[in-house]
Amino acid sequence: MIDTHVNKYRAEKPPLLSTYTDFRKYLSDFYKFKKRTESGGIRAYTYSNFSAAADIKSPNYLKLIIEGKRNLSDDMMKKFSKALKLNKADTEEFIALVKYGQATDPLQKNSFLKELSEIRSKRALQAGEIDQETWDQVPDWIAWVIYAMIDQKDVGFAPKDLKKLFRSHVTEDQIKASIDRLLQSNQISKEESGEFVQNRSMVEGQSNIPVELVRKLQAELIYLGLESLYRDNPKEREFGAFTLALNKEEFEEIRFELRKLRKKFQKDIMMNREKDKGERVYQFNVQLFPVTNENKDL
Repeated sequence: MIDTHVNKYRAEKPPLLSTYTDFRKYLSDFYKFKKRTESGGIRAYTYSNFSAAADIKSPNYLKLIIEGKRNLSDDMMKKFSKALKLNKADTEEFIALVKYGQATDPLQKNSFLKELSEIRSKRALQAGEIDQETWDQVPDWIAWVIYAMIDQKDVGFAPKDLKKLFRSHVTEDQIKASIDRLLQSNQISKEESGEFVQNRSMVEGQSNIPVELVRKLQAELIYLGLESLYRDNPKEREFGAFTLALNKEEFEEIRFELRKLRKKFQKDIMMNREKDKGERVYQFNVQLFPVTNENKDL
């Protein structure tokens, strides 16, 4: 007699790691998946089965992790990867996801988020979800800064000179690679005098960037902001925030106004740069995001 319970879920696929930002939710969904697909008759998949697969003595260790009562050590991350049947690339992504989820220091947490974003975007490239040409043309945060440095006074564009101006850690090789990409994509060019000039706006043609590359770039820029929060004198920066409840119409209105404000600043400053150079490069971030879910029961 065919086990109808098993047959019903035979075609179901396990949860996709790359869609999660909460490793505990991923583990919870994985466990529920195993319960549905590997339970039948008098035998049911349990936390003990997972512990056995991970070579862990505690039968309820997965439950404690899911509930947030325990954290995973580096060794346990590898054991969990084994029980989850992750390959080498998946294991690297899982470990980055866990480190991001368990970090408590804001700077460290955002550093792990940046690392996770880089892993996922590179995997999307390897899987063919992002083509190499698009990857090469989309600038990273270093390229954005170098592009803006063309409008900064008295900047020498030798990598060793640029490195001295960066406030965040970069290498000369990273700077050279970013300059090369900007030149190859014709976003900047080098004149006979040796001076660099901007050929077109960096925002042109950026509406079709794959989502993983957008997340990668935004994670890098947000991380720069967090670094500035801890590093720079308050007189050198401006950070402000407020938290409020919005309905959908209010959210869309604020979103529209923020986009309009950003474009206005960009247009006005670009016009000013046609008259004279700037003194230093600044990063201007705008963030509006939900921190609660809707109450579906209302």
